[in-house]
Amino acid sequence: MLTIAEKTSDGIIYRASKTYPVPEVDLLTLLFDTKIHLSAANPSHYVTPSRARSLTEATTSALRRYFNIGANGAGQDIVSVISTGHYLLPVLFYGVVGAEGVFSAASAASTASELSKQIQGAESKILCCSVAVKDVAIKAAEEAGWGKNGGGRVVLMGEEAQWTLQVVQGNGELGPNLIDLNQRLAWKKVTDLETLKNSLIVLIYSSGTTGLPKGVQLSHYNLVAEATIPGGMMRDWLGSPAGSDFEYRTIAHLPVAHIAGIQGYLINPFYGGGEVYWMPRFDFAQFLAYSQKYRVTIMFSVPPIYLLIAKTPQVTDQFKTLRIAISGAAPLSKELQHAASAKLGGEDCFISQTWGLSETCGSTTVMPHGMKDDTGSVSPLMPNMLARIIDDDGKDVEIGQPGEVIVKGPVVCNGYYKNKAATAEAFNGEWFSTGDIAVFQDGLLYIVDRKKELIKYKGLQVAPAELEAVLIDHDDILDAAVIGVDTEDGTNEVPRAYVVADQKKISGEQIIAYVKKNVASHKQLRGGVVFMDAIPKSPSGKILRKDLRVLAKREKGAKL
Repeated sequence: MLTIAEKTSDGIIYRASKTYPVPEVDLLTLLFDTKIHLSAANPSHYVTPSRARSLTEATTSALRRYFNIGANGAGQDIVSVISTGHYLLPVLFYGVVGAEGVFSAASAASTASELSKQIQGAESKILCCSVAVKDVAIKAAEEAGWGKNGGGRVVLMGEEAQWTLQVVQGNGELGPNLIDLNQRLAWKKVTDLETLKNSLIVLIYSSGTTGLPKGVQLSHYNLVAEATIPGGMMRDWLGSPAGSDFEYRTIAHLPVAHIAGIQGYLINPFYGGGEVYWMPRFDFAQFLAYSQKYRVTIMFSVPPIYLLIAKTPQVTDQFKTLRIAISGAAPLSKELQHAASAKLGGEDCFISQTWGLSETCGSTTVMPHGMKDDTGSVSPLMPNMLARIIDDDGKDVEIGQPGEVIVKGPVVCNGYYKNKAATAEAFNGEWFSTGDIAVFQDGLLYIVDRKKELIKYKGLQVAPAELEAVLIDHDDILDAAVIGVDTEDGTNEVPRAYVVADQKKISGEQIIAYVKKNVASHKQLRGGVVFMDAIPKSPSGKILRKDLRVLAKREKGAKL
């Protein structure tokens, strides 16, 4: 099932040779005939389908009764969430969607300042948090002007055998459990196609290159499509001799603040009848132990984790049961692809790559089960998706030539939350500009460059403009620019700052410490600080990052 090219009135369109029907049904109705979520640390703590339904309906009722979530119509009330991973977190997600609210997760690594900006930008109604990040949540709510201890709008989630939601009161004490299993509210079943397409149920923040992170609006239709199309491909494989004995088990080790966690743990395994074992935070030793203990069969991860698998001597037979391994969020080199695959479940378990964005619910390309590619591609286009490759003038390039990928299809988001300018810039009708430069060859997509200027560190996005704003806010820094530079092993990008400042007043070490105090771990200046007389800029005032990249390459060459 490779990608084929057709010349149409819209231009040269690439598509998969097969399509799958996307059910015209809301997300929760789709999901609730599947298996369970479990605590990896204590698998006696788990959720069955029937318990998931009852807890979801009780959560939906509590959110409606105490906070009026969804009372004034669907897609109006944002419920922000900051949490480490745990097996009951899906219940909150399903409950928010059931109440006709909007689920919006923030990274558990967020500082209070970052979280405060996000909940203000989203105009969140409440902020739910886990125990580990309670203090950050309260501080963020106070900074957002919600009042002392969050003004009754910060809600602590339970993580043990009993599901609880407790309001942090003005005096800092916890109120009673709001969950009452005798009071339930069933979700509204939605089957109207236009309503499904135009709904808003998830708001996920994707960093931009010219400002603060943008809220990506995802609908029932988007998330249902991203579950059922790859799910349909898997079911085709399960019906074949090769997949007839497959059992779906995975470890939740990536953050739910990102689309990989939302789609990969909260939705797709549930739809596929799989078991998800939840880790609070990623710990490689525990990850190895859990993968072996629970006989993991399918894994989506990111290049830095595959690098650990490839290079750590302690990795022996922990992944011997693995049947499907997928890499995404950043490019995986051909060499690392082979090295990590050699440590997995055998000759038949070769890592495939997927490509996509938050704006496409994650995957836009998927390797069909039973196929293998070791040439460095990011797989064929996913069924139901269309793509074009265009030049800087918006014209289609010849087949086999590189250009920017633009896509359309059921997984493409409905634009950016309360940001018409960003939506207008990214969309031309139904076509979404990905910002990635790619080429199709032999039915496979190869990403050759990134048009956007985002830095990707361990699969997490870092916006240069956000760090530049932090730097320039310092009294002793006159100007600043940030680019990504490769790590020594070539598997990651890290932020490097170029600054205009008097080194008698502030040192590079002090700048690094200042940034560390103000941003999350993945945004820190691991690439160092370089002092300059002036930041290179265009006549219109735009930072000439390409000049800084040339400078960075020269600096790297000088060290060799």
